[in-house]
Amino acid sequence: MGILSSDEQFVQLHDLIIGSSNVADFLSELSAVAASALSDAAGVFIECGVTLRRRKRSATIAGSSERAVVLDKLEQALGEGPCIASLDAMKPMVLSDVHTDTRWPEYQKVLADNGCRSVLGVPLALDRNQAAALNFFAAEPDVFAPNVIRTAEGFADLAGRALRLALRIADAQNLADDLKAAMANRTAIDLACGVIMAQNRCTQDEAMALLTKASSHRNQKLRDLAAEVLGRVSTGPVTTHFDP
Repeated sequence: MGILSSDEQFVQLHDLIIGSSNVADFLSELSAVAASALSDAAGVFIECGVTLRRRKRSATIAGSSERAVVLDKLEQALGEGPCIASLDAMKPMVLSDVHTDTRWPEYQKVLADNGCRSVLGVPLALDRNQAAALNFFAAEPDVFAPNVIRTAEGFADLAGRALRLALRIADAQNLADDLKAAMANRTAIDLACGVIMAQNRCTQDEAMALLTKASSHRNQKLRDLAAEVLGRVSTGPVTTHFDP
């Protein structure tokens, strides 16, 4: 397989976004494409791990192989290595040979034990609330020559744009799901207020106050208490109806 042009890589990444069901799947596919692109550029087999950090969320790690995932996770656990350094400096970081470099001794021992001799970490441009980087692994030393690094940087630029789009789509879907769940909860609460209004001949505000007070007294979520109230007067499920 020849080296793909930037336009061809862009189309490939765009197709990955469309075909992926979630961000984790996209990262997994992205790492495979990245590994293939660098393998073609270097002329040797290269594996790729990718780490995504989002504020208030655990890191998402994927890879083109099981070994790439393990090595990426170990780097994150140790807190040292070219991938982490590349994120700190926002530029590529090369570990040419684990046997001669002295910058990350603990991680280099892990790499050597796993048959890896050289590594390239390349950051992806996202925003201040999230960060991601590609971690390329090779079994031979001195694989990441300047031309290979340039290829990695060019791919990372496209990958960063694609990942930003994938994250925005995922966030929009999550928001839609959250709003749908909130509407469903609100429906149950409003119906429960209606039941209380009928039973107590009171206003909606008074019914809501009674429901809220009972929820606090029982240390029970409002939506669960509402479902319990509705269960006493109806045997069917409560659903929220939206106009098409």
